[in-house]
Amino acid sequence: MDTREDIMTKLQLTRRGVIKAGAATGAGLAMPTIFVKGAAAYTNEPKGSEVVFGFNVPQTGAYADEGADELRAYKLAVEHLNGEGDGGMLNTFSSKALKGNGVLGKKVTYVTGDTQTKSDAARASARSMIEKDGAIMITGGSSSGVAIAVQSLCQEAGVIFMAALTHSNDTTGKDKKKHGFRHFFNAYMSGAALGPVLADAYGRDRRAYHLTADYTWGYTQEASMKYFTEKEGWETVATVRTPLGAGDFSSYIAPVLNSGADVLILNHYGRDMVNSLTQAVQFGLRDKIVNGKQFEIVVPLYSRLMAQGAGDAVKGIFGSQNWNWQLQKDDAASRAFVKSFGEKYGFPPSQAAHVAYVQTILYADAVERAGSFHPCAVIEALEGYKFDGLGNGPVEYRAADHQCFKDVLVVRGNENPTSQYDLLEVYATTPRAKVEYAPDNEFFAGGALGECNPGD
Repeated sequence: MDTREDIMTKLQLTRRGVIKAGAATGAGLAMPTIFVKGAAAYTNEPKGSEVVFGFNVPQTGAYADEGADELRAYKLAVEHLNGEGDGGMLNTFSSKALKGNGVLGKKVTYVTGDTQTKSDAARASARSMIEKDGAIMITGGSSSGVAIAVQSLCQEAGVIFMAALTHSNDTTGKDKKKHGFRHFFNAYMSGAALGPVLADAYGRDRRAYHLTADYTWGYTQEASMKYFTEKEGWETVATVRTPLGAGDFSSYIAPVLNSGADVLILNHYGRDMVNSLTQAVQFGLRDKIVNGKQFEIVVPLYSRLMAQGAGDAVKGIFGSQNWNWQLQKDDAASRAFVKSFGEKYGFPPSQAAHVAYVQTILYADAVERAGSFHPCAVIEALEGYKFDGLGNGPVEYRAADHQCFKDVLVVRGNENPTSQYDLLEVYATTPRAKVEYAPDNEFFAGGALGECNPGD
C-alpha cells in the first residue's frame, strides 16, 4: 500500500499531467477518468471564452483545388460546432458529446495558413499559428510530405495534429507520432482494394508501367500498387519518378509506347494527375492494342476535383476514394453533409472537404469526452475510439498507430455522367477486413508513436 508521501507525490504528478487515468496508484487511491482538472498549463491552454483551431491548407501550388475545398469544410465544421447552420453530421454522429455550443463551452475560432504544398512553408505557417495565434490544434494538408512535416512539428510543440489529405503509408507508418491522427485511408489500402478489381477487369497477364510523384506519397503508392498487382500476376515493366508540379508530362509518357507495357499506372494526385492523365489520353494510349490487349490506364487515388479537371479523360478509368458524395443515396450521414455543404457553397463536397470536416468534428468530440483540451487527454480519448455516423460507416481509430480503419471505395470514371459532379461512380466497396493489416506490417515498419508531449 502506498504511504501518505507516495500518494501526495502521485497527486502532484497527476495535476502536472504526468500520470494518466487508470494508472496504478495503490489500493487506497482511485484516480479520475482521464486527468485531474486544474492540471498544469499545456501549450496554448485556452484561458478565455474562445479556442483557436489552425487550418493549414494548400492555397497555392499543385494541390490548391483540394485545399480550397478543405477550407470550405473547415469553416462549415466551425459553424456547426458553434451551433450555427443545420448541424450537418453532428446530427448523425454516434457520439452525442457535442451540443452545438462550442467546445467545452468555448466558441471555436480559427486561423488559416498556406502550405504552398511545400514542407518548409507548411511547417512555418503551422508554427506561426501555434506560437503567434495560439492554435491548440492544427489540421490540414493535401501532400503527405507536408502532413508528415507538420505532424512532426506538432509533436514537438505539444499540440494535436488532425491530418486531412495524406495517403502515404509513412504518415501512420515509419513517421507516425503520438500527436498525429489520420482519418484518411492510405496507399496500402488503395492497393489492397484495387488489386483484385483490376485483375478481374483486365486479366492477370498484364505488364504495368508506373509514373510516380517524386516524394513520400508517390513512393508508397507505387510500392503498394506493385505489391498488390504482382500478387495478382501482373509484371512491373518500369517505375519512373516525376517531379511534383511538373505540368508537362509528355517526355515521361512517350517512352511508355515502346516499353512493352499494356497498363499505365499514374501515381499522381491533384493537378499533376489531371495533366498526366489528359496528356496520356492525348497521346492515344487508350486507343492502342499492346500484347494483344487494349491498353489501360489506372489512377490509384482519385478525387472528384481531379475528375472535373480531367473531364472525359477519366471515363472508364479505375481508382480508389476515401469517400464519395454519391454515398448520400444510401447513407444518412453523407446525405446530411452533402446537404449542408451544398446549401452553403452551391455544389457537392469532395473527399478533401469530407475528411477536413470529419477530423475537426472528431477532435472537438474527443475534447468534450475527455473534459479537457490537454493534449494527453485528447490522445487518450481518440486512441481505440470506435464511431459511426460520419459518412464512412463504422470506423476505428486504432491505438497502435492512429490510423482509421473502415471500408474503401473502388471507383470508376462514369461513362455517362449527368453533371460535372457525376464523373465518378462507386464500382465496389471493399470491406475493412480486406484492407486491414497488422501494425508491424512491412509497409509500415519502423518508427514509434513515442510519448505525449504536453508542451508548456
